[in-house]
Amino acid sequence: MKTQKHTWQYWLFFLAGLEIIAIAINFFYAPINIAAGGSTGISILVDAVWGINRSLTVFVVNALILALAVIFLGKETLKKVALGSMLLPALMAITPSFKLTSNNVLAVIYGGVLMGVGVSMLYRINASAGGTTIPPLIIKKYFYVEPALSLMVIDLSIIVLNLFVDGTEAFLLAAFSQVITTITMRYTETGFDKKYQVRIMSNRKLDEIRDMLQNDYDGLTVYNVVGGYSDKDMQQLVIVVDTNEYGQLVAKARAIDAEAFIVTENIAKVHGGKWQI
Repeated sequence: MKTQKHTWQYWLFFLAGLEIIAIAINFFYAPINIAAGGSTGISILVDAVWGINRSLTVFVVNALILALAVIFLGKETLKKVALGSMLLPALMAITPSFKLTSNNVLAVIYGGVLMGVGVSMLYRINASAGGTTIPPLIIKKYFYVEPALSLMVIDLSIIVLNLFVDGTEAFLLAAFSQVITTITMRYTETGFDKKYQVRIMSNRKLDEIRDMLQNDYDGLTVYNVVGGYSDKDMQQLVIVVDTNEYGQLVAKARAIDAEAFIVTENIAKVHGGKWQI
């Protein structure tokens, strides 16, 4: 089996994702003792209670979890997560740690956004920072529970511990930061530049609408369909456009045929054609 070789861009992207996570912890979460899940959250709680260095705690927790990965998941899984698990505490150790804002709400917003961006960058290249993402894989293998559910339970358990360390406000801020991270990941993974997929049918002037779309837009597709009530063979026009083009497209189609049937769908990401990314 061939070993996959990664380019320097891959490694730069990988390190950037880990460093962004380290910045989220050292600049925003740790200075206000907010544990928002994961091994980094555990390290913040341990530091707040016993004063033990956060990077050391992350290293120990990740090492223990990697040992579990070897025992229960095998060496292949270990290869995928070992590097991130060991590099993250190293980056936390060399990254300065100080309080950038005195507003705790702003701190968890910025921290949550950075955490979401960093984790999404790792997911984009099929990498991981390890930590508490590994136990859900073990649970799935032996108990058939979906990893997303068990990871949520683990992170929520860590978030609840904020109640015993810093009280209700810390718990609420940690929960809020988790929401921010989830929202950020959803948008980061699919991209912020949304598109619309527009489907158009016309009983009278489909050819004219088709000519307009071919002249003014790229990527037109024509489907042969059957009318549900008429049982007649018809055609449906399908095109993907940027959000700023959508209103004008609908207006043009309606100007040709005011009774045209138009259905619009949100598209998260498009590859190929004029959208090469």
